[in-house]
Amino acid sequence: MNEDTLNMAVRKFLKNVGISSQREIEHAILKAVENGDLKGDESLNIDMTLSMPALGINHKIEGEISLD
Repeated sequence: MNEDTLNMAVRKFLKNVGISSQREIEHAILKAVENGDLKGDESLNIDMTLSMPALGINHKIEGEISLD
């Protein structure tokens, strides 16, 4: 196994996750504010689960996004 190749593959995957996740979150929040479902000053709970069945990974990350 080439550790440099592994490192680059993981970084590429995580970059994609970060970019696409940010777009989805921002789009959903902006749409909810436009529709009146959110005021725009809330704090929203959020969680993400990283899973890799082949290795038995199931890691949940929890957080909060403050809009104000």
